Amino acid sequence: MDVALWVVLAKAAVMGVVEGLTEFLPISSTGHLILAGSLLGFTDDKSKVFDIAIQTGAIVAVIIVYWQRLRDTASGLAQGSAQARRFTLNVAIAFAPAVVLGLLFGKAIKANLFTPTVVASAFIVGGFVILWAERRTVAASVRSVDDMTTLDALKVGLVQCLAMIPGTSRSGATIIGGMLLGLDRKVATDFSFYLAIPTLVGAGAYSLYKERALLSMADLPLFGVGLLFSFISAWICVRWLLRYIASHTFTPFAWYRIAFGVVVLVTAQMGWVTWAD
Repeated sequence: MDVALWVVLAKAAVMGVVEGLTEFLPISSTGHLILAGSLLGFTDDKSKVFDIAIQTGAIVAVIIVYWQRLRDTASGLAQGSAQARRFTLNVAIAFAPAVVLGLLFGKAIKANLFTPTVVASAFIVGGFVILWAERRTVAASVRSVDDMTTLDALKVGLVQCLAMIPGTSRSGATIIGGMLLGLDRKVATDFSFYLAIPTLVGAGAYSLYKERALLSMADLPLFGVGLLFSFISAWICVRWLLRYIASHTFTPFAWYRIAFGVVVLVTAQMGWVTWAD
């Protein structure tokens, strides 16, 4: 392989690591990918498809971590289990709002909001929302994913739609939103992961289909490297996060968001870094 191809694959690996480490933390994977792509000069139309497609690697990691529950649900559906049907229905209900709003406004959002300034601003606002949420004393009324009602699922699904603003964070919106709606921290996190499976797989498949004219067989190494590194880093991150939330709050992520957002805005304003839209 020539040097140029190695450089492209190295960029794909970096973007894959960024995706995997940030997809399930409340710090916005899309926002980090936009900023990382800006620094790496990875900002053309194909790179936007790449950013969405490599989310599938992160989702494979979630499927492996939650394999027992997913297998039991599939088995329960085959056997007519009411619990399995309710769980599947709740995920479908929570998934629906993002599908509808994504189809209606996705193109306009990508055209107008996928900029470093919007991302940095969303980082900061989201950070303060997390700080506010963590300081509230809301008693959890739902302590198991199986105890969630269809209304609980719909509310989480509506909150997830806030993540269409890049920099907001899908996982942050669903986890923090779920906690504010009465879900236990562990329940909100678990349901956020379950909801990520249809949301991110659907987004990736739709993006690949819609932009298929941009792609060719020559892109397979690029996407393959991104998917691989996304999977590895996401698998490590998900396992770590599930241990972390057992005894910690999300406050450190809030301060990270605020600090990172301020750095982006200041460096852009001062001309120290040229953040490409």
